[in-house]
Amino acid sequence: MPLLIGTTGWGIFVGSMRGGVFDVAVQADDLVETTWGTGPATHEGLTFHLFGADHPLDITKLYYDVTGYPKLPARWALGPVIWRDEGVDQTKVMEDLDSIRAHDLACSAYWIDRPYSSAVNAFDFDPSDYDDPKAMIDYAHEKGFRMALWHAPYVDPHDDDSKDLNAYAKEQGYFPPLIGITFAKWGELIDFTNPDAFAWWRSLLKNYTDVGIEGFKLDYAEEVQLGAFGARTPWLFFDGSDERTMHHRYQWWYHEVYAGMLPEDGGFLLTRTGTWGDQTHGVIIWPGDLDASFYTFGQEFQDDGYPKKAVGGLPASMIYGLSLGPSGFPFYGADTGGYINNTKTDQPDKELFTRWMEQTALSSVMQVGNGDSTVPWELGGENEYDEEMLGWYREYSRLHLRLFPYEWTYAKAIAKTGRPIQRPFGLVYPEIGEHPWDEYFFGDDLLVAPVVGQNQTKRDVIFPTGDWYDWWTGRKIEGPMTENVDAPLETLPLYLRGGGIVPMLRPTIDTMAPVADPVAIDSYATTPGILFVRVAPGPDSALTVFDGAELTQKSTSAGWRLASKDGKEFRYGTVWELMGLDKMPVALTDNEYPMNPEQDLEGLMAAESGWSWVFDDKHKTGMLYVKVGSGDHDVLIETQE
Repeated sequence: MPLLIGTTGWGIFVGSMRGGVFDVAVQADDLVETTWGTGPATHEGLTFHLFGADHPLDITKLYYDVTGYPKLPARWALGPVIWRDEGVDQTKVMEDLDSIRAHDLACSAYWIDRPYSSAVNAFDFDPSDYDDPKAMIDYAHEKGFRMALWHAPYVDPHDDDSKDLNAYAKEQGYFPPLIGITFAKWGELIDFTNPDAFAWWRSLLKNYTDVGIEGFKLDYAEEVQLGAFGARTPWLFFDGSDERTMHHRYQWWYHEVYAGMLPEDGGFLLTRTGTWGDQTHGVIIWPGDLDASFYTFGQEFQDDGYPKKAVGGLPASMIYGLSLGPSGFPFYGADTGGYINNTKTDQPDKELFTRWMEQTALSSVMQVGNGDSTVPWELGGENEYDEEMLGWYREYSRLHLRLFPYEWTYAKAIAKTGRPIQRPFGLVYPEIGEHPWDEYFFGDDLLVAPVVGQNQTKRDVIFPTGDWYDWWTGRKIEGPMTENVDAPLETLPLYLRGGGIVPMLRPTIDTMAPVADPVAIDSYATTPGILFVRVAPGPDSALTVFDGAELTQKSTSAGWRLASKDGKEFRYGTVWELMGLDKMPVALTDNEYPMNPEQDLEGLMAAESGWSWVFDDKHKTGMLYVKVGSGDHDVLIETQE
């Protein structure tokens, strides 16, 4: 991404697909130098844009104004999503779908990684493993799952089930006219700049979309390189371009083919690379195969007595995701738990998986799978998964799904503000001068500080000016300060800004996708249901949810005021969760009518309206729950006699 953002509100974007280098504060602290190849033709020139904004997070909007705004994925693509690769067949897939629902795990989608077809790419399902793929996909839909598949832009010339397609592509001229150095094990890249090859590939993809596939994980396709060992590695494509631009541009064409095959709602397009302007395809970026470890990039370790250097595990994923948002790709999801190079196996152990899934629960996309195809509900074995960990996964995966109204509100706002959903601390508060890579903001009001080191149960958290409330206990922290907080394995350090408003789905939600049995499986598609809204004492604030629902919280001389108005989807009532109070309110009124207290939450949920008070003796803080029905409501909370 040839986009550089300065913390004082400047930016530079180089509109070139050619190779280039940014030298940032290497020669001098106040010097940025960028060098680009322009090709042999002197008239070709170089286009670059200088941006200026009051806040560094607003630079990305100026970049979008030039290159196009991101297309949003489907709502269900925000997950959670489960996947497997090796050793999977139709029976295993259907068993997984049943197990997810039987274990009460929130999940909206499932994809099948390689291998599932007879060959790469035979554009089928291997009949020895999948005797009725459409029935499998229909069954997934009944259970509230959308389905996706792994893919790559090759046709294997060696396998009997794909070599005829490869021969046809060669006969028709669907490969690049000149192919440079390539180590791809499944043949050459298809040349998607050729309109006939482009149309042919889409016609083959219909074999999958016609039976209900609504997403693809796009792998590989990175062999078009500028050169090696100081020399060019020449390529030539149908449209006349060569490796000097297609080093980046091939990804755009690759994603363009698949993006046009997705449903109108956006579908699911997971890619491991991209380039500028590629955000218009609605891609979700995944960082490729990271280590199933806590290793940083380049960290040395021993594997069976042999020295190795790590690709990077959870720390690398954090840096990757936080860099992508301001760089124009607001949707990111790493393999939860990593994929390769663990010192025992390729699967994450209990500690690593727990820490990783805590972090991805508070990311834009939560996709769960690893190199050994282990899943959270398969207990025992070397990874030591147990009921305790499964319970934690159940809690965090459901929290991720419950946060959908909050996340989608910020996703829809990108078209106006350009601001990413996950935000680096140093770009949100540049005036502090701190740039932690392991602490970030999720939207405006949630401060996330995952534990990213092995055997750590405490960590330092930087709190900016204002009041911050522990999501789990309601404990108030007054910023600015840095505090060493407790973080036992089951706890993600997560904080709500004072005055923050976080709309959520109901605690029982299972999926975003339609279901056949709405009684057995709780789906947003059946009904958005009651909107839960968590707030904390602080400055007056308001939030308009993506559907137009209006939420307001204000302090008054006697206590608090909570106001709500229905939206197009959230029109079935609201449950407010006001956290961080130190004593029970004296009285509540709704539109000036007295509200009745309920003894417990169960009674409150059964009532049409009312309130309930829960006090945590350990942390000396309380949570006030207030329920109102549909329509406009103005709740006054008296906290003083």
